[in-house]
Amino acid sequence: MRATSVAVVTLLMGCALSGCIGSDDNAENSYPSIWERGNLEWDTSGTFSRVLETGPYYAMDVQEAMIEVDTSSVWETGPSSAEVHLSYWLPSNTADGAKVPVIAVISPYFSYGSPGDESTPTSIVGAGRGEFIFENFVPHGYAFAQVAVFGTEESSGCFDYRGEGEGLGIHSAVEWLGEQDWSNGNVGLYGKSYEGATQWEAAAMGSQYLKTIVPISGTTALHPLLYKNGSAEARSQVMHMNYFSSTVDYDSDDFDNVCPDIAEGFFAGPVTYVGGEMDPYMENYYDERSHIDKAFGKWNGSIYWVQGMQDWNVDPHQVFGGPPETNWYSDYVESGYEVRGILGQWGHDYPDQWQKHDDSESGYGLEALPNMTRWDWAQDLFEWFEYYLQGRGPQPEHTAQIQRSDGEWRVEESWPPSDSEDYLVDLGDCGNDGAFTGGLPVIGGGAPVVGGGQTVTVDCPEINPDFPMHISGLVTLHLSAVPSFDGGQIFVEMQNMETGVRIGHATMDVRYHQGGYEPQTVIPGQEITMMMEFQAIDAIVKPGQGIRFILSDTGEDYLAPVCGSACTVHVLTSLSEASFPLIERSQTTILEVP
Repeated sequence: MRATSVAVVTLLMGCALSGCIGSDDNAENSYPSIWERGNLEWDTSGTFSRVLETGPYYAMDVQEAMIEVDTSSVWETGPSSAEVHLSYWLPSNTADGAKVPVIAVISPYFSYGSPGDESTPTSIVGAGRGEFIFENFVPHGYAFAQVAVFGTEESSGCFDYRGEGEGLGIHSAVEWLGEQDWSNGNVGLYGKSYEGATQWEAAAMGSQYLKTIVPISGTTALHPLLYKNGSAEARSQVMHMNYFSSTVDYDSDDFDNVCPDIAEGFFAGPVTYVGGEMDPYMENYYDERSHIDKAFGKWNGSIYWVQGMQDWNVDPHQVFGGPPETNWYSDYVESGYEVRGILGQWGHDYPDQWQKHDDSESGYGLEALPNMTRWDWAQDLFEWFEYYLQGRGPQPEHTAQIQRSDGEWRVEESWPPSDSEDYLVDLGDCGNDGAFTGGLPVIGGGAPVVGGGQTVTVDCPEINPDFPMHISGLVTLHLSAVPSFDGGQIFVEMQNMETGVRIGHATMDVRYHQGGYEPQTVIPGQEITMMMEFQAIDAIVKPGQGIRFILSDTGEDYLAPVCGSACTVHVLTSLSEASFPLIERSQTTILEVP
């Protein structure tokens, strides 16, 4: 049941008489403005958001298809052909000959898990992500499909974890959906995490039918998912193995799922973590599993980007940041792609996933929680799909909706904002516990040490004595350091000095001190500059609150350096500098959301 304000009822009644919903004739009046949504009433009774107006159609019975794919070019020792299995639901207007677009979720998670404890198959609408699309969009004349990647559910072939074979199977499914006689030739993809990765895999193949993608904290490339400037996440050692063990059925048919990439995936994590400079030996493995760069310039479609700014599963640097001079969101915008974004202070969640939002902790989104859940998400996405898949209604604005750490939403042309100004801070002007202030020290000669159980705290209480710092973008820290070993790591947590609340974090293996994914041999005792970049931040620090940096050799979710307590790093804070991208915004940019 939908509770609607008098204003909305009046608007929709007027549209019913004039036919303005979905009509190009009155495109400018089709929907309530985003600036009006905060004054409307929304259905908040369920586990996900709802569109303002329920569509007139119903879903017909589920249908299934097996798509045969020639895989001889992607697996040297695997099967030369394999089948992709999908299930789909058509809206009732197709019975009268209507051509409709398709929204698909492509996933390894159908029938996922150990035998007897699997998730639902493709023929059952998936909880959450599937129900959201099925109930909101099928009634408006959209087909909905659920696709199982190779080696999962009833799809045969190798489980090729984000590899070339998986991409080929995904591409074949997109092509099939676009070519059916009930299809209008427009395919959109939706989903979170791995289901966002499959969207980038599809985009990398450049299908003419793929008109738009909506990656929600979607993986864009495997290496930066598991490593940040060489610092290894704990899951990096077992990622491929865990997926494989959860997709097989432990019977004789599993032999069809085993390909060389499985073994390569088992070794990729340990080689990169231990070897550092040996990482190029795994270059082909990781390059095959990088998709956002391959889609760039090859695929011609639109992107609705959704990212949790407090996501520790698929970190914001999958979208913002990466190798030096790379920021994928900005790069796509500046190259002419039609991009919209919604960036909230939630974790690995959907914009309307209030049950997960409720788990936020202080410094990890809690301060923004009262204004976090977006009950207008379904409507916002509906307007996007209507234009890009149905060819109806006004073109959505290509803006970024960003939530600040205190919960305030605003609208930017893009994010990070292009008009930010760098505020440079010499850490030598800050107080710290034992900072070395002379020239280059001899190892152990007075510079504070990180590692072996030792941490360094740098306090900058006078950083903003009489003005608020609105940090918006990628904070950098150029940290002068002297490693004692060809190895070692620095993890930095940035806090509000007055409240102690975490603002953001950065991490780096000293062998990757130049940033990005290329390691260099480090000579013990030689001074280096660690060009550290924090995860994306949009936060407010009130006047006089100050900034604190805590430096340690590891942080949550990250492995300790492989050399352990032996590889300490001497830090020269007096020779180090932090840069904060600051902006000023007026009240006119504030977005009142439901």
